[in-house]
Amino acid sequence: MNTEQLREHVLFLLRGRGAHADFDQAIEGLPKDLRGAKPAGIPHTPWRLLEHLRICQWDILEYSRNAAHVSPDFPDGLWPETDAPPSEAAWDASVAAFRNDLQAMQDLVRDPATDLFAPIPHGQEGHTILREALLVADHNAYHIGQMIVLRRALGAWSDE
Repeated sequence: MNTEQLREHVLFLLRGRGAHADFDQAIEGLPKDLRGAKPAGIPHTPWRLLEHLRICQWDILEYSRNAAHVSPDFPDGLWPETDAPPSEAAWDASVAAFRNDLQAMQDLVRDPATDLFAPIPHGQEGHTILREALLVADHNAYHIGQMIVLRRALGAWSDE
């Protein structure tokens, strides 16, 4: 496999293709009144998952491309403080930011000038852009799956 083929495989994963739903499918049609709902036995709300996805993806992206980036405190800084979005605009802004940062990570992977295998100069040992892109894809898939389970528990998901 050559590097261009690898880039295409990673982009496929980042776009959420394959054996699972993607981000847009997971949030599409979620009623506004359920964005802060927490069913019994489930520790998160749609808002908490959305914000966690956004914050973590942004953190990994910035770590990948910005030597001056400082990550939020772990774990509290990676989750919102509230169960519900403060406003509809906050929900919309979080969705837009997630999409923008996902596109930026895809652009980084797609760029032929990006050496996917080179150590990130300011990163920890063994950290490469390839590792970080796969981490984003894996983390997103995990929590998008949680969003779907949550929506099923709320009666707001159809497999059709």
